[in-house]
Amino acid sequence: MSTEAHLEQNTIPFDPATRDLGVAVGFDGSPNSEVALAYAAGIAARRGSKLSVITTYRAPLPVYANYASLGAEPEDEARKLIAGYVLEVAASRLAEHPGEVSYLTIEGDSVGALAEASARAHLMVVGARGRGGFLGLVLGSVSTALPAHAQCPTVVVPAVAERFTGPVAVGVDGSPHSRRAALHAAREAADGGTSLVLLTAQQRPDSGEYWFPLRPCDAQELVDRRRADLEADLAAEVAWVTEHVPGIEISGEVQEGAAAAILHDAEAVAQLIVVGSHGRGALRSALLGSVSRAILHGAERPVMVVPPLQDDRVERA
Repeated sequence: MSTEAHLEQNTIPFDPATRDLGVAVGFDGSPNSEVALAYAAGIAARRGSKLSVITTYRAPLPVYANYASLGAEPEDEARKLIAGYVLEVAASRLAEHPGEVSYLTIEGDSVGALAEASARAHLMVVGARGRGGFLGLVLGSVSTALPAHAQCPTVVVPAVAERFTGPVAVGVDGSPHSRRAALHAAREAADGGTSLVLLTAQQRPDSGEYWFPLRPCDAQELVDRRRADLEADLAAEVAWVTEHVPGIEISGEVQEGAAAAILHDAEAVAQLIVVGSHGRGALRSALLGSVSRAILHGAERPVMVVPPLQDDRVERA
């Protein structure tokens, strides 16, 4: 359920020991970025990890008709000062944070800057919406583009300022993408002291997945046989995740319908939805799969997108 493709893509090196930013969060001072900041701070505190707060600004290309039109203060310096003020706001919100915090101002395109920083992070957190125009950090576009380019898992947090409860839900389909997603989902469940639910989609009879004989009874038998196969595969996935992340309650459910719709429905009870991505393909295009794109659109719960990170546990499976 992570994506439609089950072919392995180029994987991304992921050694936590070399990633000095810990849990990183994009912050632009908007209300939604404040929700993301609080969410990231909570994760960092539970993990005992460093928290890195990042804001970006884009220096304009200087074009002056003549010397008289040169401003008293370069605009890039002004934007950098504003970015510094934004980080001061973040610091005031984190005055009681128990762990280590670092603050970074990065010049450049917001998606590109955060994607580059993600190579040094264990986890990247952004809000689903942000402050348009201000600092060039438009999180509405970042939240859809960044997960496709990030080199670590990305959590997109909705604007709802509430404490999310319930289990962690992850879409699985037996692919390496979904197994990586399941391992990261299991860690989030363990850190949050909650359970994990693995969800597998069974396509509806009218989806075109099946070829049916003329007799309805034969058609139903084919559907039932397919469900039994999916349940057996899912039980094996539950056992595999339990072996690698023991100590949490893990269950599996086969549900009828499209993968994206099933994960959207899970938002009613889950505190976090986790899905894998295609990640970086042969042309380094870094496009998300259709399921991960659909889940990010209009999500009412935090969504974690896991790229194809190198993981010996998956490679040996």
